[in-house]
Amino acid sequence: MTITSPSADLGARGREWLPEARRIVVKVGSSSLTTIRGGISEQSLAALVNTLAERANAGTEIVLVSSGAIAAGLAPLGLAKRPRDLATQQAAASVGQGLLMARYTQAFGAHGVTVSQVLLTADDLVRRTQYKNAHRALEKLLHLGVVPVVNENDTVATHEIRFGDNDRLAALVAHLVHADALVLLSDVDSVYTGPPSAGGVRIPQVRGTDDLDGVVIGSTGAAGVGTGGMATKVEAASIAASSGIPALVTSTAAAHHALAGEDVGTWFSVSGRRKPVRLLWLAHLAATRGTLTLDDGAVRAVAQRHRSLLPAGITAVTGDFEAGDPVEIADQAGKVVARGLVNFSADELPGMLGRSTKELGRELGPEYERVVVHTDDLVIV
Repeated sequence: MTITSPSADLGARGREWLPEARRIVVKVGSSSLTTIRGGISEQSLAALVNTLAERANAGTEIVLVSSGAIAAGLAPLGLAKRPRDLATQQAAASVGQGLLMARYTQAFGAHGVTVSQVLLTADDLVRRTQYKNAHRALEKLLHLGVVPVVNENDTVATHEIRFGDNDRLAALVAHLVHADALVLLSDVDSVYTGPPSAGGVRIPQVRGTDDLDGVVIGSTGAAGVGTGGMATKVEAASIAASSGIPALVTSTAAAHHALAGEDVGTWFSVSGRRKPVRLLWLAHLAATRGTLTLDDGAVRAVAQRHRSLLPAGITAVTGDFEAGDPVEIADQAGKVVARGLVNFSADELPGMLGRSTKELGRELGPEYERVVVHTDDLVIV
């Protein structure tokens, strides 16, 4: 197999190009790895590992984003179904993550492939220092021939800093490692126009959001142990494709055929340029903590001219947030025009409204002579 580096025309390529991809992020869901009673399905995990190890040994760099930690912890804890409260989810994840990694270590090891565990929270992909550390660690692991097994750090993640599901996490990890493609695996073989049992037909390719108009997207799989379902896979694939990374949605059973470039699943063609990963999170996933209301001039500067937000253009502040938190930016009518990472807390901002940065610097100190939201930390919606 010949592995090629990504080129400028990746957006025009289809699934038949996957065998040539240099670096692929593969995400597998809980329903594909665990039994309906909880616990890990040894047969399903081994079949997936056989496919991924074969590609890894052929020279492809693989990052595996794997759900299943919470589901794997259910049976050992005597839980009949996935818990709803965060504390019990964290406990199940703490028990199940070790079990899941032990199985991966054994299964990949049989092929001579070393794996590592990488647990992430949203902060690790948004805050600059953590982002650089995560990128550096993953790059080194891949350089050493290791298959990183990535999961959300469910044991410590709170509702405020959760990705929500590993499909979205996989889309961001694909950007973090500059992957050539994202492959999302579940127990459904493709995206359909509706339930196949009701006459829905497979959608082989999605070139843009218009191709999904009127499509009825399904929810969590039959095992009931996941959090996503087809809706989040479509969202994750769309996030990746709209920012420069093609994506394939198919079943875990079809993984071998998918990575061989065969006509399986639904291929999401590239429809936009690559963006910084924190801006993808901000645009699609971040739970905003407040709202900054702007005057008309500031709205034009931010939304049309893509300028940083200055305190002089802010007329009102609502919410409870700290410096670095995501906030919505709205016009006088309340329409949200952007989202951004704010540089001041909700307690600091009211006394700054309508004032110039120079005036604030003279009165309050040089740390106040800066923008409220920098253009690099801002997305237009």
